[in-house]
Amino acid sequence: MLDRYFEQGFDQSASLQHQIQERLIQAILDGALSPVDPLPSSREFAKTLKVSRNTISIVYDRLHQDGFITAKPRRGYFIDENFVREKLNVAPPRRQSGGGTPPDFDRFLPRRFSEQINIDKRKDWRHFPYPFLYGQVGRDEVSVARWRDCLRRAGTTRHVGSWADDRVDADDPLLLDQISRRILPQRGFRAEPDELLITVGAQNAIWMVANLFLAPGRSIVIEDPGYVDARNIFAAQGAQVIPLPVDRKGLKPGPELAEADMVYLTPGHQSPTNITMPMERRLAILEAAAAQDFLILEDDYEHELNFVGAQHPTLKALDATGRVIHIGSLTKPLFPGIRLGFIAADREVIRELRHLRRLMYRHPSALAQRAMALFLSEGHYDAHIRRHRRGMAEKWREMLREIDRQLPGCEVTMTTGGSGVWITLPEGVEAGLVKDKAEARGVLVEDGTPHYLREGAPRNRLRLGFGAIDFDKIAPGIAELRVVIEAVRGAQKS
Repeated sequence: MLDRYFEQGFDQSASLQHQIQERLIQAILDGALSPVDPLPSSREFAKTLKVSRNTISIVYDRLHQDGFITAKPRRGYFIDENFVREKLNVAPPRRQSGGGTPPDFDRFLPRRFSEQINIDKRKDWRHFPYPFLYGQVGRDEVSVARWRDCLRRAGTTRHVGSWADDRVDADDPLLLDQISRRILPQRGFRAEPDELLITVGAQNAIWMVANLFLAPGRSIVIEDPGYVDARNIFAAQGAQVIPLPVDRKGLKPGPELAEADMVYLTPGHQSPTNITMPMERRLAILEAAAAQDFLILEDDYEHELNFVGAQHPTLKALDATGRVIHIGSLTKPLFPGIRLGFIAADREVIRELRHLRRLMYRHPSALAQRAMALFLSEGHYDAHIRRHRRGMAEKWREMLREIDRQLPGCEVTMTTGGSGVWITLPEGVEAGLVKDKAEARGVLVEDGTPHYLREGAPRNRLRLGFGAIDFDKIAPGIAELRVVIEAVRGAQKS
């Protein structure tokens, strides 16, 4: 009866013990094994699967500890029928015919987030040879090993007290200390523990700030083009979203600032153009905030990636009034899937955000917080950033060289760094069409059109991320993109 659960071979990416245990549990829950007959002996089962007897003994011991099987002296292991029955009885009820009319969810849903305009990114991007996909990074095996070690040590007896208990609304004090001493000085400022809050990534930070400050009747100025998810978050709060155009210095201040309760900015590397806002523009916006009484939400999501010239101080570092709420990511340049970020703001704002976060999810994983604190304290984060910045700088230069060489009809918005480039296609060439046809040739790029909110916005912009693509794939990837652009341009002319 067990044969069909082990017909497929074992995957090298997961432990053998885990895979055998998982398949045995499935067989038990499917009723494939009789509760009155013993499981195969460890020797017999190991011989059948061609694995060591010790592996099977460990699997049986785990199943016994978890309650799936019980040991009977001199007879072997048997399925614990009562435990399995309890497991099966908690299965969710299935819809049955004749059970009444299904609910009309349109009547119950005040809004549908699925109808918002958003960026469409393929989840299987690693299967494509040329993933110019923004927001992903290549795996650094050195940092993977060090992060794994920090997670392991965070789980030991020495550190278990930092994460095993419900921290309610508190953050790991070691992580707060490391952010204040290692992360924030690079951004030009420091913060006390009560001026910091840990979040589930930078986007979660945006959501919380929006939830705290925005509502119907409030207004927020955003960059246009800008970060689509942030725009959708602000709109979801019922606030009036006012787009202001971006020039070669970032957001261009206008009279609309006088109407704003808040202004959302990405001055380090403007999303999506990657323009870095110069000092005079930063100071002008801070002066406007004080004169016209609005708050600034500064999203400094990839502060580390500046390749040309000195690093500009953040708006928070220049802020003398406490109007700037600063957001950062701890994991975007490391492992984006870990989802850890922070907010640095006036302690009154942090106090309110902490109470809000308690209602949402209390606090981010305390285990992940302690592991990140160890990763920072041992210098692994700094070492990773040095390697990451060096590799990204090489890719950035290669991107600019190859686009200039192979795409003469396209214009690149010049930047001082970042992890993507913003391209203007020849007039009349639809970015969405280029994106679709490029994908068919194994090239993933991003249509820039959804980043615009204003009417009549251009439709010939592409964003090419280079964090995930291998250096030696950049030139052939751009060559494939050239073929697509020329084909689309020729078809639209004919």
